[in-house]
Amino acid sequence: MIALTEKEFKGILIIMGVCGCGKSRVGGDLAAKLGVRFIEGDDFHPAANRAKMAAGQPLDDEDRWPWLDRLAGELASAVEAGQGAVLACSSLKRRYRDRLRSGAGQAVFVHLDGARAVIAERLGSRQGHFMAPSLLDSQLAALEPLQADEAHVIVRVEDPVEIAVAGLVARFGGDNEAAIKTA
Repeated sequence: MIALTEKEFKGILIIMGVCGCGKSRVGGDLAAKLGVRFIEGDDFHPAANRAKMAAGQPLDDEDRWPWLDRLAGELASAVEAGQGAVLACSSLKRRYRDRLRSGAGQAVFVHLDGARAVIAERLGSRQGHFMAPSLLDSQLAALEPLQADEAHVIVRVEDPVEIAVAGLVARFGGDNEAAIKTA
């Protein structure tokens, strides 16, 4: 794949899904291929949120709002600078996605979706992450499906990362405005 320059890609893609679905890997690889900034949502969690999740306690809305506002601010900065960006963020509920869109303008959500068993297996083998694997079921319960009025693409987690990223580059790497309008 030929990487695009930031001047060629001006879109905002938000890689979403439950813990362990591959947001960081897909998002990081996609941003590198598109030549844009990768924003790792987990890096913006305050220490209290990290500690809560490490203890196996799901975050509530009050925990999430300041974090989502910081992420929306990062997206707004990219938009104001005329640059594209890829954000990895769970974005489980419509109201969270709306909050992110407030800073992103035209954003497309890339939902990494798949079988619970596949995701659970990945979580079980993941090392060094603060998110307790026991939170998978609470995340699946909280996940609200994307609606028809939300620009989105669904990518199966069962697909190899390289195939998923190549498909996304093919879709969003060319005429990005057209791709965003038809997502």
